[in-house]
Amino acid sequence: MPDAPEFHDRLLSLGLARVSEAAAIACADLIGRGDEKAADQAAVNAMRNQLNMLDIRGTVVIGEGERDEAPMLFIGEEVGAGHAAGAGPEVDIALDPLEGTTLTAKDMPNALTVIAMAPRGTLLHAPDVYMDKLAIGPGFKPGVVTLAMSPAERVSALAAARGCSVTDITVCVLERPRHEEMIAEIRSTGAAIRLITDGDVAGVMHTADTARTGIDMYMGSGGAPEGVLAAAALKCMGGQMYGKLLFRNEDERNRAKKAGITNFDRVYTRDDLVTGDVIFAATGVTDGSLVPGIRRDPGHVTAETILMRSKTGSVRRMIYRNPVR
Repeated sequence: MPDAPEFHDRLLSLGLARVSEAAAIACADLIGRGDEKAADQAAVNAMRNQLNMLDIRGTVVIGEGERDEAPMLFIGEEVGAGHAAGAGPEVDIALDPLEGTTLTAKDMPNALTVIAMAPRGTLLHAPDVYMDKLAIGPGFKPGVVTLAMSPAERVSALAAARGCSVTDITVCVLERPRHEEMIAEIRSTGAAIRLITDGDVAGVMHTADTARTGIDMYMGSGGAPEGVLAAAALKCMGGQMYGKLLFRNEDERNRAKKAGITNFDRVYTRDDLVTGDVIFAATGVTDGSLVPGIRRDPGHVTAETILMRSKTGSVRRMIYRNPVR
């Protein structure tokens, strides 16, 4: 039996950038139009079309939902031109065609199109449940902050590791009622909080580029699938991430079992969530701290993409200018 084709991340990375760009451009005309579903569907359609042009045998492991809930890019969907030919590398794909549908509909900051690709079997098949998340940027010893710590202890530990005052620490938190007590505890330390309404993949990524974003740490609960995408980004950018699945009922535990998860109390590190090399692309839809949004000028549209590879730690910023026909 022939060996499986090698995962040539360098060759595949440009194709992945095109996938992300196409999704962002497809929903550009829906920014600020108040229609979340239309914007999301436009991004999904464009991302799927571009994926099917790549010479890969891809399987969506983090997608728009289960097959019965998502007409396209559902979990388990096969994408890529390699399936028909029986050729090309077998890869796992994690994606969010439009991370921040509400942000796009309301023309609010930090909406992105996001996709990651890795060799088959190296991305956690996270069920659609909540995950308790904690992330910091690169340059710190392992375990400087942990999920076992209280929010206040995390702030103090990070400040000590940075050699600064707790008042110099800024924490990014998803603004939800479930986080009210955590927010109060963080503020009691004197640390600042940047609240975001949506987009916790971008929130985690902010910690890896503190000089640009002003964010030192991310904490709080959000979607587990988004946690895998965020871990893929940090694997490329550098930084630490911890996640623990949270279950509200037996149905959610059954989803986890279906995804092959048996230890419901496990704390996952970044490298548990993404166990191999990964490539990651994100294109700005609306302006944000990480990347500008889509710009529409007479005769053309411009998109900017962050393209990253964990193998080399390379981070490229690519500007794509496309004529409007």
